[in-house]
Amino acid sequence: MTVTTVDKSASALSMTVVADFAASPERVWQLWADPRQLERWWGPPTYPATVTSHDLRPGGRVEYHMTGPSGDQPRGYWEVDEVQPPHRLTFRDGFLKDDGTVNSDLPTTVALVTIEDRGNGQTRMSIESHFPSTDAMEQLLAMGMQEGMRQAVGQIDAILAEDLAAKV
Repeated sequence: MTVTTVDKSASALSMTVVADFAASPERVWQLWADPRQLERWWGPPTYPATVTSHDLRPGGRVEYHMTGPSGDQPRGYWEVDEVQPPHRLTFRDGFLKDDGTVNSDLPTTVALVTIEDRGNGQTRMSIESHFPSTDAMEQLLAMGMQEGMRQAVGQIDAILAEDLAAKV
């Protein structure tokens, strides 16, 4: 599995997922920049994502829903703050109600994605989520955020393996 660590810090109100890939930073960036690739991994296997809008630029918005095993479709959005291809992405990650309005009953996190060239065709990606409060962090972790992110990012290797298979 590509995920090397998942670190939670109650004092910093953060959770960081770190993964290493045998791919260039530009290729790893495409996993975020292309909505069809993003939806192949953003949701965990039991809750695959469908990206319904994708405007990955500062001030842009990404909207998606995940489809659960029982057919439920929780919705989410990103308000994009910073985009520096292929190395950095910052966005506010929140939940939407069925009517498309922001669900203020659930917390919004700030996500910082860093993509770092490690040399020799290796890239490290970290997704750092910052919570607004201890209660918000506990609520989202209780909803399965940690394991969901681990499973979601764990799907990326299979996508990257398709690139290698296509070259053979």
